[in-house]
Amino acid sequence: MKALLICPDERAGVTALAEYAPLAIVPILGKSLLAYWLEHLVALGAKEIQILAVDRPHHVRAEVGNGARWGVRVSVQSEKRELTPEEARSKHQTKHQPPWLPAPHDVVLLDHLPGLPTASLTSSYADWFAGTLALMPHACTPDRIGVRELSPGVRVGLRVQVAASAKLIAPCWIGEHALIEAGAVIGPNAVLEREAFVARGAHVSSSVIGARTFVGEFTEVRNSIAWGHTLVNWERDSCLKVTDAFLLCSLETPRGRPAPAIKSELPRVREQVGPLLTSGFGESEPPR
Repeated sequence: MKALLICPDERAGVTALAEYAPLAIVPILGKSLLAYWLEHLVALGAKEIQILAVDRPHHVRAEVGNGARWGVRVSVQSEKRELTPEEARSKHQTKHQPPWLPAPHDVVLLDHLPGLPTASLTSSYADWFAGTLALMPHACTPDRIGVRELSPGVRVGLRVQVAASAKLIAPCWIGEHALIEAGAVIGPNAVLEREAFVARGAHVSSSVIGARTFVGEFTEVRNSIAWGHTLVNWERDSCLKVTDAFLLCSLETPRGRPAPAIKSELPRVREQVGPLLTSGFGESEPPR
């Protein structure tokens, strides 16, 4: 059985989210939208999946490889413009191919999550945030190795370190290798993607903190999507670049260098954001 996935190209409502990666591979609770759909289609019986990409198809290829991770054959084809599902069927479905999954699963535009067809992700930042929250109760699946529920509605991934005096308020999701320092408050309705670092006394609520993003001491992030130095207020549909690394910055290393674990980067981060960050993580307070 075959299926075809159409990666979204530019979306005026969520432009800032595509700065770091094509929308199809921006992480949502630790997995890309593309990965969720590959898993879903494989469960429906797909053996071969073709992916159409306009925006940075080489990034999409790097994300999915040949599909062996999902036990399916995957190919990525570059397109000059985003096709509609009807155009994709006309162009890519032929009589001499293996049978396709029944509609609408034969051709899917990646603008929503599997099982949540009415929760559009790409219309606005508010929709992206709402879709992320809608997924949260269903994301703790058996394939999520190491994900556990610390308390009702509080889910954490592998090797998460939370200082004893930090507070996690449900619902919240803490991605793998995240660090949360003393006195920080995470939640309610908060998501930390993998390797996010929230410094002491910071407060994150009704927000998403992107992968490898640093939130500075006593910084409050509310009703926002923070990724690197980009801060989007999803409620007001506004976006700004935070130039003060004391407040918000990226933990990404220069391209071409391997990305070390965040804990090994703490000296560099603290030097970057200044002497206000004086308490070492986990040195005096054991992780939760």
